[in-house]
Amino acid sequence: MIPDFLVTHSGGFHADELMSSVILTRLFPQARVVRSRMPEWITPGSDRIVYDVGGKYDAAARIFDHHQRGAPLRDDGQPFSSFGLIWKHYGRDYLMALGLPEAHVDTVHASFDASFVLPIDLVDNGALSPSAAGPLASLTLPALLETLKPVFDETDPEADDQGFHHALSIARSFVEARIGQSAAKLRAEAIVHQAIVRTGEGRVLELPMGMPFRPAIVKAGADHLLFVVHPREKDWCLTGIRRAEDGFALRADLPAAWAGLTDRDLEMACGIEGATFCHNGRFIAAAKTREAALAMAELAVTEAISSAKSRP
Repeated sequence: MIPDFLVTHSGGFHADELMSSVILTRLFPQARVVRSRMPEWITPGSDRIVYDVGGKYDAAARIFDHHQRGAPLRDDGQPFSSFGLIWKHYGRDYLMALGLPEAHVDTVHASFDASFVLPIDLVDNGALSPSAAGPLASLTLPALLETLKPVFDETDPEADDQGFHHALSIARSFVEARIGQSAAKLRAEAIVHQAIVRTGEGRVLELPMGMPFRPAIVKAGADHLLFVVHPREKDWCLTGIRRAEDGFALRADLPAAWAGLTDRDLEMACGIEGATFCHNGRFIAAAKTREAALAMAELAVTEAISSAKSRP
């Protein structure tokens, strides 16, 4: 049954009910968000979904609180917040509403839960402190959303609700952008996989455009690849492949003789007309044409293999 009301608590707001509201207002745009602690609102009913308030978790009755004794836990024992509960029950429908292919829904649902929903659940339950982020603690998403609360001496009785709805629009942008990135990575994976097959044993992977490529390369076990070439708006890009998801170490660096050079200086250093740029960090370079970019890539491969053989 389509709800007329989406009911969460009044007063100060936190990331978990904001994010829950992002999901629910997308699925039920005609429903009115009600922020209240009055018993007549936070009691389950056929016309509403109640979340982060009400003292119960009963999906059949559409009430999703996590503050009560015996609150629900994940299979691994970690706590849910209202966001985790709403995502568990409504997340797949939300992804479908955003237009994700059905074949990608379970993958994105699981990855978003692990990387985005769970941290918010843990922070809301006090199982994880934002201080774990060190100097970046105040820049974590839960902390940033809470800066949108009214200040302590605000006298406007509507300030909390106004702040909530302002924060909701911002939270929506983060959720949809993150989902969009996850969906794009899956689309890119199929394109990169096709390119890997075409490349065979070659060391340079050519892609039709810039896109995330490392996850697909790792998944395919294409350990022989050293560089990626693809067109940009007005030129071509040559880039290295990181060894690990974290960090900046590459499978192979671009030649040291190219570092920091541009235009004619770079053309003279590498002997390739159309070479235009090489970053001083030797992880990315550019050229005017596809032919020039591929020629630079082959030179970089030759030097990388030679350097590897000369190491003891």
